[in-house]
Amino acid sequence: MKNLRIVFSQSKGTINPNIYGHFSEHIGGVFYDGLWVGEDSKVENVRGFRKALVDSFRKINPPVLRWPGGCFAESYDWRDGVGPRDQRPERVNWWFNYDGRTESNQVGTHEFVDFCRQVGAEPYFAANMTSVTPLHIRNWIEYCNMDEGRTTLARERGENGSPEPFGVKYWGIGNENWGGGGSMTPEMCAREYMKFSTVCASAVKEKPKFVICGANGHDIEWTRRLLAECEQDIHGRRALRNIWGMSVHYYCGGAGDPLTFTESEWYQMLRQADYMRRIVDDHRAAMDEFDPDRRIGLIVDEWGCWHPDGSGPSKGYNLFEQQSTMRDAMVAAMTLNLFNNRCDVVAMANVAQLCNNLHCLFLAGGEHFIETPTYHVFDLFKGHQGAKQLEVVNEGGYFEEEGKVRLERLTASASEAADGSVTITIGNLSCTEAEEICLSGVGGELNGKAEFALLAADDVHAHNTFEQPENVKPVRWEGALSDGDTVTVPAGGILAITLRK
Repeated sequence: MKNLRIVFSQSKGTINPNIYGHFSEHIGGVFYDGLWVGEDSKVENVRGFRKALVDSFRKINPPVLRWPGGCFAESYDWRDGVGPRDQRPERVNWWFNYDGRTESNQVGTHEFVDFCRQVGAEPYFAANMTSVTPLHIRNWIEYCNMDEGRTTLARERGENGSPEPFGVKYWGIGNENWGGGGSMTPEMCAREYMKFSTVCASAVKEKPKFVICGANGHDIEWTRRLLAECEQDIHGRRALRNIWGMSVHYYCGGAGDPLTFTESEWYQMLRQADYMRRIVDDHRAAMDEFDPDRRIGLIVDEWGCWHPDGSGPSKGYNLFEQQSTMRDAMVAAMTLNLFNNRCDVVAMANVAQLCNNLHCLFLAGGEHFIETPTYHVFDLFKGHQGAKQLEVVNEGGYFEEEGKVRLERLTASASEAADGSVTITIGNLSCTEAEEICLSGVGGELNGKAEFALLAADDVHAHNTFEQPENVKPVRWEGALSDGDTVTVPAGGILAITLRK
């Protein structure tokens, strides 16, 4: 038997709902035939967006949605996506040489903001810092956020159907500038950011929350050099003052076939997921050298599993589309638990991507639509949003293998909401053995009526398909929970408990 102790007297603070953010890029089938089917489609829709997806997504309380890239942003002109849809240009986009598909611009600024409002998410725009001028992005901010009728751009927004400002708070200035976003050095990226953020800050009275492009994975040297350059005192101005957040991207991958992985590859992928711990801790430590007061938040802009494509229902037509099994669900559970337990460090995170792509929550095509096991993890964990994090003493032990980093057998986090309810989320990382777990409180007791939700399958390769859309879904029940009670989590299973006193 393993022990998990919930420490009521120790907390790192409030779990920012933005940790449960999402990412939607114009790539492959994410938007077209995924999120967007068009207003004239036979598929039931809400102003062009797939209704089944809208309804499902809204249920998990998505706090923020990043758009339109990703790499797509590097060649995106926001003006292509405003005005009458039948007059918008068709363009070669960033991903054309990968799949030969062009961008119709049927989903642009107005449509995307409408989608965010339908599901209750704040829009987070990834702005192009690679191939346009600072004025171009400044004008986009003005178009989105200027008071009704105040300027020509605000009046144009009204003519296009939205007199009231959109109020877009979050703006990423640049994306992966160490790679496709211009192959920049950290110093070059910092200088470009200084120029863009200085110009863009003048667009509206309420200054947007700007995110600077941080590192690829565990490249700590990028963070140090980037912030060192931003710390330069240039005529009394330090660019650090203009930074609300710094992004980091990290993907797991290369651990076997997404559907037929071996037992060894199951653990290989989970060790990669656990590496996020070092990425978060080491980047924050480097940031603290320049930002000891932690005014700049760490934003995990993109995270998730990146498998070889072709395992999804489109059979390779949708670029980077992949299936989501219980292994992907466990990676999601580990990552969200880690972010909960680092809520004093991680200000926002966005799983990649929402539909028909990488570590997606939904797969869709034509009249077909399914929720993946990853979706159900976000559903099980949503009680943590905005709650006070509680420390968990994890006495579950470790997997230890010579030559490999040890891996905890259990992943867990806990939180207490304003109404006194406690949410506990637990994942059993063993793919072969069930775990019996004793739950107890320190500085308080775990007593009351409990709601249980278990996501598990007889086979950790299990996933949902168009033919079997509910092959993997949570089982829910209610019962009393007393301090010191035990719960059993099946092999590869994920359990959420909501305790109401």
